[in-house]
Amino acid sequence: MHDCVFCEILAGRVPASFVYRDDRVAAFMDLRQTVDGHVLIVPLRHVHDIYGLDEAIAGHLMAIAVRVAKALAAAERPPGLNLWQSNGDAGGQEVPHVHLHVQPRREGDGILRLYRDGLPAASDRGRLDRLAAQIAERL
Repeated sequence: MHDCVFCEILAGRVPASFVYRDDRVAAFMDLRQTVDGHVLIVPLRHVHDIYGLDEAIAGHLMAIAVRVAKALAAAERPPGLNLWQSNGDAGGQEVPHVHLHVQPRREGDGILRLYRDGLPAASDRGRLDRLAAQIAERL
């Protein structure tokens, strides 16, 4: 069993550059990042996947991500910022821990490249509408 790298960072056993911390979340730059300015925001309590988040913590994570994004934009002035989340086994970690990413977007990143290089085939609108209705009735 491996330790969660984010829990190790939060405990101070793995170095990172912290930009924010309160009694519920922390935001930091992992020293192994591939893009300067890539900030991760994690709940202080270990949460394996998004299903374990309560709405108050989820909202607080997002609020801090927005504040980090604005501060990062003011400090670095990248052409844009990407915001996404990782959780559970799809998060790419040995021990999953819910986290948000705020990362400077570089020229050629993201959806603009998809439009330029060609979008994947369109989804079946009827199937998407049925799935949207199923989700909506459970909210």
